[in-house]
Amino acid sequence: MKQIFKTFDTGLEKINSFEEGAWINLINPTPQEINEVASQFEIETNHILSALDEEERARIEVDDNCTLIIVDVPIKEVEGGKGDYVTIPMTIILGDKFIITTCLKNIKLLEDFSSGKVKGFFTYKKTRFILQILYKNASYYLQYLRQIDRLSHKNEQELHKSMRNKELIELLDLEKSLVYFTTSLRANEIVLEKMMRMETIKQYPEDQDLLEDVIIENKQAIEMANIYSNILSGTMDAFASVISNNLNIVMKTLTSITIVMSIPTMIASFFGMNVEGMPFTGRPHAFMVIVVLSFVLSAVLAIFMIKKKLF
Repeated sequence: MKQIFKTFDTGLEKINSFEEGAWINLINPTPQEINEVASQFEIETNHILSALDEEERARIEVDDNCTLIIVDVPIKEVEGGKGDYVTIPMTIILGDKFIITTCLKNIKLLEDFSSGKVKGFFTYKKTRFILQILYKNASYYLQYLRQIDRLSHKNEQELHKSMRNKELIELLDLEKSLVYFTTSLRANEIVLEKMMRMETIKQYPEDQDLLEDVIIENKQAIEMANIYSNILSGTMDAFASVISNNLNIVMKTLTSITIVMSIPTMIASFFGMNVEGMPFTGRPHAFMVIVVLSFVLSAVLAIFMIKKKLF
């Protein structure tokens, strides 16, 4: 899908054909749309196709007629009522008279700009627009990191009540998401540091200040991701130890019960033998005596084991 937006005096508007200073937003474009845009602006089709490869690494390239910026953006995938936090690449192609963004999915980051939620941006101020996109991207990382922290805390509370596989698997998924975020944020940091050294990005003092704010916001997201990842990793190790300890306690209790219950079984086995000369043979209350004797011996053994804390 191809969308074209341009800022006028009345605000941001969606237009049907490209005009100088407009913003072209490509969402999972078709091969025909890719070829049309690449031909119209004389750019390589690979620049657009880069955003359609989920394994594409974040980087920045400068060509004769455009600058390619690839960054990883966070998204929340919802499948079957369950949300997973992952990252996908987004490309920004900057030319003298145009700016093109391409992404595999319709992400909230670009929706905020196209819907007018972000104030103070203009499509013809291309450098400022790019920095605002990157700043908003770092903000979404921070927002999703706080959501991950709340979910992990919720799962921890549930695990305190009941050791179920469901909560443990969810914690593992969150830990995996944090690894994705940390890797992507570090890759984005390299791109931002390279942008800091590019003269084309630092055209105005306020743009340089905004770029520094983006770098600070990105570093904060990296620190938060590392902190949450370390906490979650320690929590998983602690719960693994607790589960192992609980299993040992259960096995110890079952073993103790088995030992106590083996006395009545052993006595019943002796008196169940079909041999002569067994005690209480022919007595009318022999069965009750044997039962009482068995339970008395079992009770004595159980009290002994309790005092020795073997239960």
